[in-house]
Amino acid sequence: MSDLIVLAFDDETSAFQMRDKLLQMQKQELITLSDAAIVTRKADGKPKVKQLNSLVGAGAMGGAFWGMLIGLLFWAPWLGLAAGALGGAIGGKFTDIGVDDKFIKEVGEKIEPGHSALFLLVEKSTPDKVLPELQSFNATVLQTSLSTEDEAKLREAFGVHEEA
Repeated sequence: MSDLIVLAFDDETSAFQMRDKLLQMQKQELITLSDAAIVTRKADGKPKVKQLNSLVGAGAMGGAFWGMLIGLLFWAPWLGLAAGALGGAIGGKFTDIGVDDKFIKEVGEKIEPGHSALFLLVEKSTPDKVLPELQSFNATVLQTSLSTEDEAKLREAFGVHEEA
């Protein structure tokens, strides 16, 4: 089971920098992310969402393979390739896995212009190695599905101490 963590930043670039740092740590097997997304709110007030995984490209590739294979059976491989790629891309566009898109947009509407938010679905992590690496980021914990104790540790890592 994955844990959802939503972090807010006072600028547009810090969310991208933290995501990149987390991806480096993922290569070191310190953390495993199921999904990640970033929403930035431009000065004009419009939120812009950037997903970690794009299912459109993967769907197009898979659809192209199967379309070409079926097209070979009917002596029209290029037609099958094109139809399969189109069908796969459309299927990928409407498939939603990971962090709920509607939730991402709701949070995006709430953050201030010029700010950003990072959404993480964390499958597993080694907190004693991950948190010290992330303390340099000026993040605010907006929401988590962590236990109360783990959420308090996360908030403390970013400089917020619980009041008694």
